[in-house]
Amino acid sequence: MTVRLRFEDGTIRVDADADADPLPPLPGVETDPRSGTGRAPAHRYAEIRRALEVAGRSVTDDVLDLAALDLSTAYDLREYQADALAAWHDADDRGVLELPTGAGKTVIAIRAMVDLGVPTLVVVPTIDLLEQWQRELEAEFGRPIGRYGGGEQHTEAITVSTYDSAYLKADDVGDRFGFVVFDEVHHLGGEGYRDIARLLPAPARLGLTATFERPDGAHERVSELVGDRVYALDVDDLAGEHLAAYDVRRIEVELTAEERERYDERQGTFVEYVRDAGITFTSGSDYQELVKRSGNDPRAREALLAKQDAREIMMNASRKIDRLAAILERHRGDRIIVFTAHTDLVYRLSERFLLPAITAETSAPERRETLERFRDGTYSRIVAANVLDEGVDVPDANVAVVLSGSGSEREFTQRLGRILRPKADGGRATLYELVSAETAEERVASRRR
Repeated sequence: MTVRLRFEDGTIRVDADADADPLPPLPGVETDPRSGTGRAPAHRYAEIRRALEVAGRSVTDDVLDLAALDLSTAYDLREYQADALAAWHDADDRGVLELPTGAGKTVIAIRAMVDLGVPTLVVVPTIDLLEQWQRELEAEFGRPIGRYGGGEQHTEAITVSTYDSAYLKADDVGDRFGFVVFDEVHHLGGEGYRDIARLLPAPARLGLTATFERPDGAHERVSELVGDRVYALDVDDLAGEHLAAYDVRRIEVELTAEERERYDERQGTFVEYVRDAGITFTSGSDYQELVKRSGNDPRAREALLAKQDAREIMMNASRKIDRLAAILERHRGDRIIVFTAHTDLVYRLSERFLLPAITAETSAPERRETLERFRDGTYSRIVAANVLDEGVDVPDANVAVVLSGSGSEREFTQRLGRILRPKADGGRATLYELVSAETAEERVASRRR
């Protein structure tokens, strides 16, 4: 009458005695025609266990055979951090915590590891974050930390992995971990990355993010795989006490006559096509439809290229650079990060204002050196194209200037979070957002604010 559960290649195999009573319906379990046994995606493991317990079936569980870990931490949680951890525990050790950049999400995860005392996998989006987590965990727990990524593949009771490496290894090493932490968990909404969570049987799952919801609605898939958002605070909940008080100043910049003429012509070409084609952009799939059409419809391709041209004109408006010059002069004694969307503009600004530059083309050693010099005060200002939005430990700054970006709530929140660490003198942080007047950029910024 015993049911046996095993982990096999990212799945849970369910075997029952041939002469036993039929199994009750089990979450996600289907008959495997190759073996004649039941099989389910590994992430359904905890649900399957509960269903068998409710049905009163005896279970031989060979899915996870994990040694307990004796962990301790010197961190004292702030009140909101303790509340967040309690909310996660109350949700059966599953769910997402949404807290601003600088609010100490890593500290909460470390305390959760101590509470559970089981082998843990931490999944992160970038090599920079992988190295930061590895250093933090080694310092806190005083034990070797495993690593998947950056040319290394070795397993320890606590292991840190990039999303890419976890995607490749989850079906092989999934049974070694009882707890999985997904840092920047919104990345898990991507179609390929979802398989990481599907292939892991770990019952305890913690997602960390500053911006959970995705415009494409994929955060609903994250909820299915990790758990619902169980605790959330935004910047304003913590600003002035646990984060720096801040000001946001949006500056509208007029296009030059030449830029206006080019922008209106290119934007008009795009708008005319989507109107004639009946494309309303009421869902994320509408843009994909336009991309598909561009493969065999010359007008659709022209419309896409026109939109791209219009976007570059408004994002790289020449008067934005003039306003940036004034801001840099006004804040000569401050620590400043300048954000842009385009690598070419980063290099132009770097040359004109003698700003250290960081782009996707910057090597890892050079980026680390630049950030370290920013941290120790050798540099007081840097300019970056997207790469500092998330996944990098950015040194303290008190002024941010956003020249261009996607305009999304997520990106804006991430960039604001880069300047919100509490200041030693209690000073305020300031974010300047430069937008081109009477353009799509201005409309997006107005809707977000």
